[in-house]
Amino acid sequence: MKGKIHSIDTFSTLDGPGIRTVIFMQGCALRCKYCHNPDTWAIDSPDARDYGVEELMEVIIRNRPYYEASGGGITFSGGEPLLQHRFIKEIFEYCRQEKISTAYDSSLYISSQVVLDLIPFTDLVLADIKHINTEKSKSLTGVDNRLNLENIKLLNESKVRIWIRYVVLPGWTDAYEDLEKTALFIRNLPMVERVDLLPYHSLGSHKWKLLGLEYPLHEVKPPSLSHLEELAQLLSSLSQRPVYLA
Repeated sequence: MKGKIHSIDTFSTLDGPGIRTVIFMQGCALRCKYCHNPDTWAIDSPDARDYGVEELMEVIIRNRPYYEASGGGITFSGGEPLLQHRFIKEIFEYCRQEKISTAYDSSLYISSQVVLDLIPFTDLVLADIKHINTEKSKSLTGVDNRLNLENIKLLNESKVRIWIRYVVLPGWTDAYEDLEKTALFIRNLPMVERVDLLPYHSLGSHKWKLLGLEYPLHEVKPPSLSHLEELAQLLSSLSQRPVYLA
């Protein structure tokens, strides 16, 4: 079996606990307006590289001393990694044998059967909430949020550790009413350990141009630190979870 991989970061401290090897998988069904990696959308991109399971495991095992020293492991990201869930499952099964911690970062806009299939081999999910409002989710990503929210609840019921990730996009995802609903949704999920607020940035806008795409958010400015801190306080108080600014 082969996996189509966009890139690999062998020393990340931003994608789960400890030092992690992050594998960015090719392919994504969403079209988020703020996406900074549109080059990962097409699963058949000629820029992606095919990796076999054993070849990728060699890369992963090479960094075992860093995982052991820091409580780290591997994280699959993307794109949407769960579009290649069979490949990920094989890697996770090997990681179980090697006692390497496993995680994936996903929008969870995917069949619940895929999520269930990976649960026995998954230590942590970095779960994106794009938007708590169905219609606003459609405007932001191209699809509604039903699968996203159902799969987060499914992971919670299955006792999988969850970190929530939420992008603060001024004028789109920072309305107090929406943040309050998001916080109350999280509050009812005991497996959610923390929330990471990610400020919108336009650093990937040049990739849209290179791909011949029109970047839709030229007029949007990144949120101020004071605004982020205000939203973090609101989320933390209502969700009763620690909130971190990424």
